[in-house]
Amino acid sequence: MAEAGRPGRGLVRAASHRVLGVLGGPRRTRVVLLLASVLALNSADTGTIGAAADQLESDLGISHAQLGLLASVSSGIGALASVPLGVLADRTNRVRLLVVTVALWAVAMVAGGLAPDYWWLLASRLLLGAAVAASGPVVVSLTGDFIPPAERAGILGWILTGEILGAGVGLIVGGEVAAALSWRYAFFLLAVASAGLVVLLWKLLPEPARGGAGWLPAEPTGTEADRGPSRPPAPDRAHAAVAAHHVEPARDRLLSDDPNTWSLARAVRYLLAIPTNRLLIVASSIGYFFFAGLRTFVVVFAIEHFHISQMALGGLVPLIGVTALAGAVLSGRLTDRALARGQTGVRILVPAAGYAVAALLFVPGVWLSSLVAALPLIALAAGALAAANPPLDAARLDIVPGRLWGRAESLRTVLRLTAESLAPASFGWLADALATPAGRAEGTGLRNAFLIMLLPLLANGLILIAARRTYAVDVATASASPGR
Repeated sequence: MAEAGRPGRGLVRAASHRVLGVLGGPRRTRVVLLLASVLALNSADTGTIGAAADQLESDLGISHAQLGLLASVSSGIGALASVPLGVLADRTNRVRLLVVTVALWAVAMVAGGLAPDYWWLLASRLLLGAAVAASGPVVVSLTGDFIPPAERAGILGWILTGEILGAGVGLIVGGEVAAALSWRYAFFLLAVASAGLVVLLWKLLPEPARGGAGWLPAEPTGTEADRGPSRPPAPDRAHAAVAAHHVEPARDRLLSDDPNTWSLARAVRYLLAIPTNRLLIVASSIGYFFFAGLRTFVVVFAIEHFHISQMALGGLVPLIGVTALAGAVLSGRLTDRALARGQTGVRILVPAAGYAVAALLFVPGVWLSSLVAALPLIALAAGALAAANPPLDAARLDIVPGRLWGRAESLRTVLRLTAESLAPASFGWLADALATPAGRAEGTGLRNAFLIMLLPLLANGLILIAARRTYAVDVATASASPGR
């Protein structure tokens, strides 16, 4: 038995060394796993709402629109709460802030699981929204101070897999628990996971120094450990690529004093004065708008449109999830490599292509009634949609001075969560309005709602092409600002 187990242990050991090597050593891997887990819990919660949709609608007697409102209210409250939390992310201990908010997640999830009626559950989502608002600004700010600029898109690709894995866990595990026991136990399971993450964050995640002093250099792993000490961080490739083209910064936007002394209004004015930042915020918000509607109603749509059981759907979700994971990880790594070769606009062009390709693939995937024909298209569309986020997030760090990262992310979070808050209710209302009595059981209302909502996603490609014209100047300006 021991001999038989050795090859398996050897494969696991080799795989772990490979992962450590890709991420840059044990310290970076720990940071990536913890930050990805924060995003995963947030996404798993919304995924669970979608997975337990049938049980929630029948148990509480609610419509598609009311189900969408459950997801909308937490995002809406989060949009309001993200502004002061973004300021705190720039001025206080971010790890401590993250620990407190994740602990509040656990409380909100327990309250939701105990809900006797729809209005109690809706109220618990308000608390949840206020708690999750800190995750965006804090995770982005910590990533900027842990990971050197040259490797951010690749590492963000791994961190953002948390959103994909969380959505998949919510759809599969949450759906199975809801079907086998009750939707309440799915909420309780998420509360337990939140409590465990609180302990891990408190014990394992250090607070990095700001302004580049806390960057974690890539460490050798496995047999590489004998070759010498950890490698120093690579230079800022975005800055180097822009500098090679002799791009001049916008002199009127160079920082002349410490942004931590600014009022919130002044910080917002400065951030909105960055042309590329405005366009990236809009594009990101539109992308998350579609994703929020998709993950809320995908289970109901698949059951109605493809006539499959929730258990069968649970077996298909991993295929879509693996494709989405591959899209997120590969896009981050490939854009970092292209940037190293001097291709300055790659962190803008890859998201533009990702959104456009996703929209074009989703159209036949949603329209076709044959699951065999539609599934590969939907999986590839999910991969293209996921591929947009890592380079997009890295580009936002490129164009904003480091001392404003928290407030920049809170500004984006306000608009992103506003979009997410509108999405489920909009999808649900539109699906109810477009459904006919004869086609309701076939999911035609949701199908038509998805098709209409693909138009803004397609427009994202054009928005990002416009951002390519201003990106180089904004990178040069952020790089030339003091404290970069």
